Amino acid sequence: MDAERQAGQRGEKGDSRVAPGLVRFELLHEDKGTKARRGRLHTPHGPVETPIFMPVGTVGSVKGVGPDDLLTLDAQIILGNTYHLMLRPGEALVGELGGLHQFVSWNRPMLTDSGGFQVFSLSEKRKITEEGAAFQSHLDGARHFLSPERSIEIQETLGADIIMAFDECPPSTSDRAYLEQSLARTTRWLHRCEKAWSRGRSSLFGIVQGALHEDLRKRHAEEVCAVDLPGYALGGYSVGEAPEAMHASVAYSAPLLPRDKPRYLMGVGTPIDLVTCVEAGVDMFDCVLPTRCARNGLLFTSEGKLVIRNASFAKDPRPVDPACNCYTCRNFSRAYLRHLFAAGEILAMRLNTIHNLHYFLGLMAEVRRAVSEDRFAAFAREFRERSRAQETERTRGR
Repeated sequence: MDAERQAGQRGEKGDSRVAPGLVRFELLHEDKGTKARRGRLHTPHGPVETPIFMPVGTVGSVKGVGPDDLLTLDAQIILGNTYHLMLRPGEALVGELGGLHQFVSWNRPMLTDSGGFQVFSLSEKRKITEEGAAFQSHLDGARHFLSPERSIEIQETLGADIIMAFDECPPSTSDRAYLEQSLARTTRWLHRCEKAWSRGRSSLFGIVQGALHEDLRKRHAEEVCAVDLPGYALGGYSVGEAPEAMHASVAYSAPLLPRDKPRYLMGVGTPIDLVTCVEAGVDMFDCVLPTRCARNGLLFTSEGKLVIRNASFAKDPRPVDPACNCYTCRNFSRAYLRHLFAAGEILAMRLNTIHNLHYFLGLMAEVRRAVSEDRFAAFAREFRERSRAQETERTRGR
């Protein structure tokens, strides 16, 4: 465990444990050259040092690794998802067995998504009304209904430290007229979520939408932030738009959120996304990218991306990344990892996932140090230049 997290556990600069439901954000430092921030999120299950990347455990499990792996990696907070957990095994069962923390054997902070993104991504299998969204399960076709009140009820039964408002996440390519209708509905749903929220052990975050339209983002941020909540998120990104357009929109939108509350960018992203959006003032990120890529044999390293399934690694005795000290790189060669992947061995998924999560979490630790030392502008510039050069070299080498 690094020194910054030990400081949070000891309660330096504030108590590390707070009363149930009172998630609190402590702004520790603002970088002098950018909008990047260092903070500490205090939750009922301990502190979270920000900026932070949150591994995604959609159905109560981060794919490919166990809670012991996550503790070794010092993952500070993980995610679960309302849509998937309500379908299987059902929130009532999870609640009966002590809540999501106990169910999955995780005693650090957790966040649950509202299920909105998953419901609205069903497209042909759902119908949106003012009351909520009717949809068919992707598992068995059974019909379900998810409303703002129902989403909050499920999330509070699961018992996550942070729960998300139920919102609509329209495609960024939606026409403006539909986007305006959607934003108005999401605002009304937020008020219903806020009314349904018990203010018990779970803290509610609101979500700002608006696609790539600056005026819509500004308007919706004003509406959402008018509801006094423990934190706020930016949704509707990384859904098909160009990375440059997303970065520009986040740079505009993040400062619209309150300075004294945590800012969460949902579903983003790549290492360059993380560094660039921290520069814009974002504190929290989640994405399935590191675990999904690991299962498909794509590894992130200090020297660029590495496709471990390539035949060129069949006799390579080196670790995935000579600069990495994760369990995978300390103990196994590229040749062995390539063999495991080619043989379809489950161990390949675990070792690859450990490495990728170590890379992402380690990157965020470097980010926090750079912000604390007021050198983030140079750090971000050098990281982007190096990453782009590595990607160009990798593409040429195909």
